[in-house]
Amino acid sequence: MTTDKIRWGILGTGIIARKFADGLAVLPDAVLTAVGSREERTATNFAAQYAVPQAHASYEALAQDPTVDVIYIATPHVFHLENSLLCLEQGKAVLCEKPFTMNRRQAEAIFSLAEAKGLFVMEAMWTYFLPAVTMVRQLLQDGVIGEVRMLTADFGYRAAIDPHGRHFSPALGGGALLDVGIYPLALAHMIFGPPTQITSMAHLGETGVDEQAAIILGYEKGELALLHTAVRTETVQEAVIMGTNGRLKIHFPWWQPTRLTLTQPGQADQLIELPFTGNGYNYEATAVMDCLRSGKTQHPLMPWATTLALQDTMDKIRTQWELRYPADEEM
Repeated sequence: MTTDKIRWGILGTGIIARKFADGLAVLPDAVLTAVGSREERTATNFAAQYAVPQAHASYEALAQDPTVDVIYIATPHVFHLENSLLCLEQGKAVLCEKPFTMNRRQAEAIFSLAEAKGLFVMEAMWTYFLPAVTMVRQLLQDGVIGEVRMLTADFGYRAAIDPHGRHFSPALGGGALLDVGIYPLALAHMIFGPPTQITSMAHLGETGVDEQAAIILGYEKGELALLHTAVRTETVQEAVIMGTNGRLKIHFPWWQPTRLTLTQPGQADQLIELPFTGNGYNYEATAVMDCLRSGKTQHPLMPWATTLALQDTMDKIRTQWELRYPADEEM
């Protein structure tokens, strides 16, 4: 694909879909061409709000739209498998919201089809592409804080209990781990890679899903990641990376950060400010478009292997809690 502008479709019309549309709006080389919903009314309303030329009353119609190059999947994660397969079957590249799928088996099915068709697919780990996180990777690569030994990170908030809503319904993949626990897990993976040991504990609430959880990940050289997540508890939402020659703090909200503090022995703390343009979703969109223009099927910052590793880690954590979803019994 060598066209100057990349034509986007958005599958879903909820909050995340709207955030992504806002992100695309600041990119001159991105065109939001179509939106798909299960209802004509929601598709039409979304299209009117964002000046989208094509409003489709079904996901199938969106996937078949010849004016679309790549589709952003913005539905709840329990639907990501069927939505991604639908788009790939119609020859569309896919950017799928996190968590990519309910479990590793589902992710493998998507990547298998993408590989067979030679199509681009990426999990939408937008945090990886923000300027502050790009700086974190550079500082760690440069050894500014020495050998990295430990990470603490969290993401939790208090949601009102709705047994039938996506936060608490087992049928919708409810619980903290898949919803926001993926963020600290992804940060740990970015720094250390896949863990060699996992120890975790969760409080399973009245609907049977994890309302809060603590996770310790261990690595080959003794490094540790101490993570926690919640959907019934407001947490600090900061991350601290600790090394043999200092530490690096990613300030609140660390998953969409604009400030870092570098602390080194015998030196004054250094505040590093890295604001981002747009709402931040534009950075991952740009990364996807770069790959499409160069003919890549994976992005090096978020390759399929990283998604599979994250899904595998979450599967193992849920096994420790004896938490299974209906999706785990399928396939």
